[in-house]
Amino acid sequence: MKKLGIVLAGTVLVAACGQQDGGEDAAKVEIKTDDQKASYALGYRSAEQMSAMEGLDTEAMIAGIRDGHTGTDSRLGDEDLNQLIQDFQMRLVEKRQAKLEQEAEDNLKKGEEFLAENGKRDGVTTTDSGLQYEVLKSGEEGAPSPTVEDTVTVHYEGSTTDGEVFDSSIERDQPATFGLAHIIPGWQEALPMMKVGDKWKLYLPAELGYGKQGAGGDIGPNEVLIFEVELLGIQGQGDDAADDQAAEESAADDAE
Repeated sequence: MKKLGIVLAGTVLVAACGQQDGGEDAAKVEIKTDDQKASYALGYRSAEQMSAMEGLDTEAMIAGIRDGHTGTDSRLGDEDLNQLIQDFQMRLVEKRQAKLEQEAEDNLKKGEEFLAENGKRDGVTTTDSGLQYEVLKSGEEGAPSPTVEDTVTVHYEGSTTDGEVFDSSIERDQPATFGLAHIIPGWQEALPMMKVGDKWKLYLPAELGYGKQGAGGDIGPNEVLIFEVELLGIQGQGDDAADDQAAEESAADDAE
């Protein structure tokens, strides 16, 4: 955690620590003035941040705040306080990294088992890369397909294997437009196989999604992702593309 969070926590706890005896109920503290309300708000938010700091001893921290506020000598003597804080933060980082490593390992195994079973279902196709898909709806015969250089417009909904939806243009009621060159590998492989009007369900192994790093708080490391994708349009294709195709066919007829 950044030092700012610790400073804020100390600032807002000083008033409570300095004004109360150890046994006084914190509920009796007055929160009436604007300064008191702001102090409470800062304390509340800081405590929320600190709740993620595994190993933090609240009573010891309050004792340190009280001693520092009153000018009492540190109970730790000559020990470097800043170094102690840095060491504590480093231990937190190491614990979180170990937790992520374990989560990545668990998700990888879970994903492999899911894809192995899912690939046996009727209608599910598995490509050489490990991408799995099933066709939910087909567009018109002869409709265009995009290339990886194209920009497409789609409706989609993404979820985990547990059914947790993490993103949905359908819920937003707003189709998404983006270049295929700038999206995850699984989409780069699947979209060029689709034609406008198609709706597919995609099952992406972790390496075709966000990999070991995951994405934000919703997509964990090595998670298999499930997308329902409907290809609505291709930017740059349409009338011009149809005219070009017609011209090519006409030229071929003339050559014959």
